[in-house]
Amino acid sequence: MDDDGWLAETRTSYDTVAVSYARLVHDLLAGAPHERAALASFAELVQGAGGGPVADVGCGPGRITAHLHTLGVDAFGIDLSPGMIDVARRDHPELRFEVGSMTDLDLADGSVAGLIAWYSLIHIPDDQIGAVFAHFRRVVRPGGPLLLGFHVGDETTVKTEGYGGHPMNVHVHRRQPAQVAAWLRRYGFTVDSQTTVTSAESRLGGIIVGRREP
Repeated sequence: MDDDGWLAETRTSYDTVAVSYARLVHDLLAGAPHERAALASFAELVQGAGGGPVADVGCGPGRITAHLHTLGVDAFGIDLSPGMIDVARRDHPELRFEVGSMTDLDLADGSVAGLIAWYSLIHIPDDQIGAVFAHFRRVVRPGGPLLLGFHVGDETTVKTEGYGGHPMNVHVHRRQPAQVAAWLRRYGFTVDSQTTVTSAESRLGGIIVGRREP
C-alpha cells in the first residue's frame, strides 16, 4: 500500500473508533505506574530546560496531553484523525488540539520545548520512520527532551477490529528498543534511557527518553 493509502486507512479507522477508543483508554494510566513515572520525569526535564510548548504527536483523544497539563507542561496535541481531535476538544476544551500527521509535521523549526509520541509510532512503516524522526528533530529545540512509548516485539500485524468491535484496517508494528534507539541516534537524538515495562498500557511496552542534539 502506498503512503497515501496507509495514511488514509489509519485516519478512517481511528475516525470510526474515536468515541469508543476514548472511553476504553480513559483510565489506563491509573494502572500504569511506570508510564506515569516516565511522564512525570519528562515533565521535569521540560521544566528544567526552561519550559515552553510541548507537542503530543499522535495524541488521540488527548488523555496524555491532559495528563501532562496537570504536571505543569504547556502541552498541545496533534493527531491524524479528525474524529480523535473532535473527541479531544470535547473532553479537554481548555487545551489546544490540531489535525496533522507526524509524517509531515506542520510546526516551525525549533518551535517546541519537547515532544512526546505515546504509543503513536506503531502504525508508521519502517521506511517512513526516518522522515518522522527528521521532523521530530527539526521542530524540537536543541537540547529539548523527547519521550517515546511503543509496543515491543518483532512482528507486524493487521488490526481489523477493535475498540468496541468497530472495523479497522491498520498495520501495527512492534519493535525492539535497540532498533528504535538506533534510529533516533541516526536522526540527531541522544538516547538517555530505554526500558521495557508491562502494564495496562501495553503487554510489553518500550519507553525511550532522548534529547535533540545541537
